[in-house]
Amino acid sequence: MTREDEGMLEAVAFAGEALCPFFLQDPAKGDAAEAFSAMAALDPEAAASEWPFADAGEARGALGDMVAGLAPGTRDEALVWEYRRLFVGPDKKPVPPWGSVYTDRECVVFGESTLSLRAWMRARGIARTTDERTPEDHIGLMLALMAWIARNQPADLDDYLRLHLLTWAPHYLEELEGAAKHPFYRGLARLTRATLEGLRDARRLRVDVPRFYR
Repeated sequence: MTREDEGMLEAVAFAGEALCPFFLQDPAKGDAAEAFSAMAALDPEAAASEWPFADAGEARGALGDMVAGLAPGTRDEALVWEYRRLFVGPDKKPVPPWGSVYTDRECVVFGESTLSLRAWMRARGIARTTDERTPEDHIGLMLALMAWIARNQPADLDDYLRLHLLTWAPHYLEELEGAAKHPFYRGLARLTRATLEGLRDARRLRVDVPRFYR
């Protein structure tokens, strides 16, 4: 493996690890306090110049929204309730964070794409590290898995991206950006989408985009 290959894999792992906590953790009671604090302290201009895969201008705008959403006096109940509205409930989520909701004709959780990902993971000896109640195709889990594969089984990375993550994530993230009412989550959706689309281009992946049912 060349130094360039190693650098790209490290960038993939960084992106997945940096983004996944914000999709998985409640700002008020999750384990992502360190991630939120680090994001709040960022200089968007400087961070955008180093953010992997995304266009610098796009990253600057997205990071600016995220940092603004965490400014003193704004990281309060509005952020918490927006996270719960988008990712937890109990009300109907405007843009559910699971891939099968978009790619399955019945728009169900634990749909065909979930089972396909589960089988793919099993065939490659990749075990789950979270509870079994959350479908594997949750956007946060899939970003975490992207990082894990980049570090531990890089030969499987392109197939994972091409067959499972990039098929639906850009569509979902576009929907999430439109549905989010808080600047932090609008910026998160925008940054994640730009990162994944830049990664697709950097690795020259051809992705067969399925029909979306919502």
